[in-house]
Amino acid sequence: MTTDQGIHEHINSLVAEEKALREQLTNHEISRDEERARLRTLEVELDQAWDLLRQRKALRETGGSEDDAAERSGDVVEKYLN
Repeated sequence: MTTDQGIHEHINSLVAEEKALREQLTNHEISRDEERARLRTLEVELDQAWDLLRQRKALRETGGSEDDAAERSGDVVEKYLN
């Protein structure tokens, strides 16, 4: 996942998993608690991926190397303000 395309593919896979979880809940294959727990994890992973894309873009736009971007911890990205 070291390219923008790779990051986008990861995001798409997380979104597909989110959709599958919702379907599993609707079909009573998982409990509401199971869905919520996994959705929370997916939300953090999505935030990390979007943050990494933003870092890469900012580095490119300021003459830096996009390869210097690094995934930040879930704790860090979840504390950002909208």
